[in-house]
Amino acid sequence: MTSETTPCPERVRVRFAPSPTGYLHLGGARTALYDWLYARHCDGSFILRIEDTDRKRYVPDSVQDIMDGLRWLGLDWDEGPDVGGEYGPYIQSQRLDLYQKWAHWLVDEGKAYKCFCTPEELAQMRKEQQARGEPPRYDRRCRYLTPEEVAQREAEGRPYVIRFKTPLEGKVVAYDLLRGLIEVDASTLDDFILLKSDGYPTYHLAVVVDDHFMEISHVLRGEEWIPSLPKHRLLYDAFGWEMPLHCHLPVILDPSGKGKMSKRRAEKSGLPILIRDFREQGYLPEAMFNWLARIGWSYDPEVEIFSREEAIAHFDLKDINPKPAAAPYSKLDWLNGVYIRRLSVDELLERLLPFLSRDLDIPEDTLRSDERLRRLLPSVQERIKRLTEATPLVDFLYREPEYEPAMLIARKTTAAETLAALQAARDVIAQTPFEADALEKALRDLAAQMGLKAGQVFAPIRVALTGKKVAPPLFDIILALGREETLRRLDKAIALLRQWDEEGQ
Repeated sequence: MTSETTPCPERVRVRFAPSPTGYLHLGGARTALYDWLYARHCDGSFILRIEDTDRKRYVPDSVQDIMDGLRWLGLDWDEGPDVGGEYGPYIQSQRLDLYQKWAHWLVDEGKAYKCFCTPEELAQMRKEQQARGEPPRYDRRCRYLTPEEVAQREAEGRPYVIRFKTPLEGKVVAYDLLRGLIEVDASTLDDFILLKSDGYPTYHLAVVVDDHFMEISHVLRGEEWIPSLPKHRLLYDAFGWEMPLHCHLPVILDPSGKGKMSKRRAEKSGLPILIRDFREQGYLPEAMFNWLARIGWSYDPEVEIFSREEAIAHFDLKDINPKPAAAPYSKLDWLNGVYIRRLSVDELLERLLPFLSRDLDIPEDTLRSDERLRRLLPSVQERIKRLTEATPLVDFLYREPEYEPAMLIARKTTAAETLAALQAARDVIAQTPFEADALEKALRDLAAQMGLKAGQVFAPIRVALTGKKVAPPLFDIILALGREETLRRLDKAIALLRQWDEEGQ
């Protein structure tokens, strides 16, 4: 870990600007996290902006999902669609007049032009280019229309898009905070579209206009946008605006490190990639925050766990590694277990209630007031890595155990020996003071008297009480169930095993 971080600029304004074409995923959440950390580290502003200009792929409930996911991670925003701010509106579809104004300003300044080519003409153009072995791109035919030809087409009511007049020669140079200078030949860039015929902007126009008028100081986004950087450099220069500093974040790879972590790869491997899936699978937001922050950012090689406050204090853009980083899912499970064990019993109960209520079909308030559950939680807490793993460890409190009689028979014992052990144990539990140490000593003494190992007595009791061979510690189970219910379940197991043995199974 570096001894000190880079001094912050005088003013920091960053934005997370997702497109609501799907739900919040791992890559987007990490971008938002780094934006948030940098804003908080520099006492700046974190802005949420919804870039909803892709109407064909718009998913109606994705905006709410994005906001819910960010809030679950603890990433609050200073300005945004729901909280307002002096630079709004913060939804691009509500800013169309602004994009149209500046697109036509570029046309009036001779830096862009109206293109009247139809989809059919463009398709034919690409077909002919491919036949000649040329890369398909717009051939700029409308760039050279005379004012009279443009006026005639407009008079005919022909729809048009607005394209940028990309320089035909020279170099376009832009700067990335992680990668340094990025230089391309202008001749490799096409006359890209700024405004579509329906009046909606493309990403290139909208992002430049919005970042300028929202006074964004730093743009953090995925490295897949690096090819757009020269185009944006040209637009900023054409408008005469100062360009924000750009930082393109590395790709997140799958756990093997062999490919980008995508929805397809996630589904194939059974791993979550959407933030809503991590939440539903029982991960804590504190653990997710810690884990996400480390995928590409170096806090300290020797420090695995850190608080939000520590992350804020140490976050520095220069410590982001530009190389792709694998997502270590196994590390997330370990981290989640650590954070679960740090919770108080009351905190753990509140985190578990939504999962237990859903799985057991019992109201949260009923579970919250159940002292049996609260008594069992400390032993459960030591055994789970996800909140979803708690239900199988406590469901016996609310369900009659179901098991085959053969499950009651301990290893290296007969049915008759197990039956005798259960009957004797039942009497011991009925007569011994009802507290863990006394019960354990009495049952261990019983096992010794019967010439059995303690496990050969404990195992059938565990199955009788829970219906499982793997469960929380036996004496925690007994105390949680209470003496009366423990004896009832033992009586049922004894009767079941006796009948099974008499039938010669």
